[in-house]
Formats: sequence, C-alpha cells, structure tokens
Amino acid sequence: MSHPRPVVRPARRLRRAASATAVAVALLAGLAPVASAAGTGGQAAEAAAAGRRLDRAELQAGLDAIRDAGVYGVFSSARDGRERFDGAAGTADISTGRPVRADLRHRVGSVTKTFTAVAVLQQNAKGRMDLDRPVGDYVPDLLPGERGRKVTVRMLLNHTSGIEDYIADAFPSLQKGTTSSLDDHRYRTIRPAELIGYGVARPQRFEPGTDWYYSNTNYVLLGEILRKVTGQDPERLIAKDVIRRAGLRDTYFPGTDPHIRGAHARMYESFYGIIDPPRDYSVYNMTWGGTAGALVSTPQDLNTFYRALLTGDLLPRRQLDQMRTTYEVKSEKGEVVLRYGLGIYSLDTPCGPAWGHDGGVWGAGTMALSSPDGTRQVALGYNLMKYQRINEAGTAFDPHPADAAMTDYRDQALCGRTVPKPPRAPQVPQHGSVEPPAPLSPALPALPALPPLPAR
Repeated sequence: MSHPRPVVRPARRLRRAASATAVAVALLAGLAPVASAAGTGGQAAEAAAAGRRLDRAELQAGLDAIRDAGVYGVFSSARDGRERFDGAAGTADISTGRPVRADLRHRVGSVTKTFTAVAVLQQNAKGRMDLDRPVGDYVPDLLPGERGRKVTVRMLLNHTSGIEDYIADAFPSLQKGTTSSLDDHRYRTIRPAELIGYGVARPQRFEPGTDWYYSNTNYVLLGEILRKVTGQDPERLIAKDVIRRAGLRDTYFPGTDPHIRGAHARMYESFYGIIDPPRDYSVYNMTWGGTAGALVSTPQDLNTFYRALLTGDLLPRRQLDQMRTTYEVKSEKGEVVLRYGLGIYSLDTPCGPAWGHDGGVWGAGTMALSSPDGTRQVALGYNLMKYQRINEAGTAFDPHPADAAMTDYRDQALCGRTVPKPPRAPQVPQHGSVEPPAPLSPALPALPALPPLPAR
C-alpha cells in the first residue's frame, strides 16, 4: 500500500473486525436449472448421470486452484453414494515443506455446533429437555432474571436469543487493536461459566426471538444445560451419544490438551495481514471454544457424521424435522443468504440446497456440506485463515481468488459438471462471523462494515 493513498491502520481494522459474531453471506452461487433429459432418450439421461459423478481430475484441479490462489494447504473428501474422492494440495508445514494429506485431523470450529445440537435434540426426544422451555428453568445462575425467562432452548439453538458473543472479551487485546491475546492465552484453560459471563454481561442485541444473531455464547450455554439435565460432562456426553454412535474414528474433544493427537497440519493465522508473516496456532488450548467450537475431526469423519444425521441414524424423524426448520438470514438488501436451523444451515448451490455447517478457529478453516438426502457430500479443511485484506477505506474486503476457488470446488464436488456455472463477480467475503469462505465460525467476526462493540 503506497502513500499518499489512505492507510488502513491495524487498530481500525481490528475495531471493525471485532464486532460481535453475526452471520452473513456464504459464497453463494445463484440457482441454475438442471437440463432435463425428458424426451431425449436414455443416452441423455446417461450423460447427465455421468456428468454428476465425481470427476477426480476436476476435483484435484479444484484443490490445486485453491492452493495456487494462496492458501498454504487444503485437504478434502467428497462422496456420491459409495463413490469417494480424497484429495489434498499444498503444504502442511511451511518450515519443512511437508505436504498436506487428505485424511489429516483438523480443528473444525463451529462444525462442533451441529454435534452439540444433535445431543440436545436427543435429550429432547427422551423427554428430558423442552426446546420451548426458558433457559432460566435449567441454568438460572447462568442466565438469571427476565432474560432467563424469555430466552428458550430453541432460541439458543437457532441463534435468535439476542445474547452477545463472548469472543471479544475472551481475547481483550482485539478491542485495543492488537492480536497479542491470541498468544497470551495459548495455554489458558477457561471455564464455560466465564465465557457465558462475558456474553451475558453485554447488552442484549434484541428482544429474544425477534431477530437473528450468531453467538458462540448460545452453544456454550447449551453445553451447560446438557450438564444440568444429564449430570454428565457435555463433551463426554457428545462423544458417547453422537461421535461414537455415528462411528467416527478421528473425531474428539481435546479438553485442556493444546496438542492435536495424530497427523495434522500446522495452522497459520494472518488476521487480514496484521499477523505478518502468518503465525502457527496449531498448538492451542481450545477450552475457549468448548461445545461451541473445540472439536477435532477429519473431512472423512465429517461426511460420515452428516450422512448419518441426514439419513436419520442419529435422531428420530420429529427431531430431525425440527432441526431443519430454519430462520431466514437476509442481507441488507433483503436477500435470503442463509437458512439457519438448529445447529445446521442450508445454502443454495447451482444444483439446489446443501445442508451442513462451517467452522474457523485461529489458523484452521472447515466446510462440510451435503445434499438434503446425505448422498452427495463435500468436506474441506484449510490451514491459512483470514488471508483476505480489508480495503483502504476500511469498509469491505478486497476480492481474493481463494474465495472464488473454494466456491468453484464446492460446486464441482456437490453438483458435478452437468450444472452450468452461474456468472459470478469476483468473490468478496461478506460474512460477519469469521474465516471465509464459510459464513459461521467460533472465532473473530470478519466483516468490517459491522458496527463496533458496545462500550463496557
């Protein structure tokens, strides 16, 4: 950036970026009609089916394009029925040149929320938890007074509670224009009640149930409600009732252990150029994420989990239907950009809606999406976060080719070659929660245009 053009100072970028976690736009492509084979005979139908199959060469080229766009390493698994593609591109450790592998373990951030939501809905199916009961009935000490009587369990699950996020207070230097908190708290153990206290101490965003705002505090509260209802540690409960039941082999909560067990990539955080060069945060105590975002998994396990969920192996039909009852999240122009359910969301792709979640923590980003029936799936992890740059006015992100490359890979994995790519302007991340290309995650909100944090 050259003078005398205006300079975006790190403090200004951080003040804007540290707005409490909201949501905004996933890297959406417009809906495009699939050509019908009716009246064209079996050959057309066969050609269409072939175009929908996983094209391994195209998928690998898509991963290579993400790497070539500047992301250090990216690894993924895509499925179509029993057919599977596992691929990777780039570097796991920039100091040694070690390459990434398709099956690396990874911090998956807010994908954890789907696991937590499943555990809550399982308790609901057993009659132990009422989704429309006030949160104060379960944990009056954590959400006291009138708010505890107005906010329901369902409002926590679908982010309509209006409770503020805790991230800015858990990492206080971010409010002062530095990222020093990320390093100061690398080995800190922080209790769920403290995280909840940060969010609850801030003013209510809106009257409960009247609007939508993405807050990690909601899901840490849900963990504590699970503790109260079952008498068990919520992470152990999720491991038993969700992770093991789904048959996952490489998915676990790390607890207070800052290290990831097994093969994994180093995880580099840029924070929009403020951390230069990007710093490795693969060793980190993830108690700051808890039941909102501490989970470790692999792309393969995430596909297995979402297939088990969407095909009814983890929840009864009634609870699964409630999980997929969504709140429409709209842009400032009034366009629906996301439909958030109970710990899961749907977004539009060129071949129809896809269900799943995304996640981002310091240095690690994840996306996991499936067709509504769980047949066609893609999960992807990458190890360079917040690689975008905020424009000189400090109001938006400059376009970054990695965002468009990730969207292209997502669409290729979910839709194949039969769906034409819609015309698309250069991709600019517009989400307000964390790391593009995904709209939601339990780390710092990313959209510069969001309002500043309220004063304490």
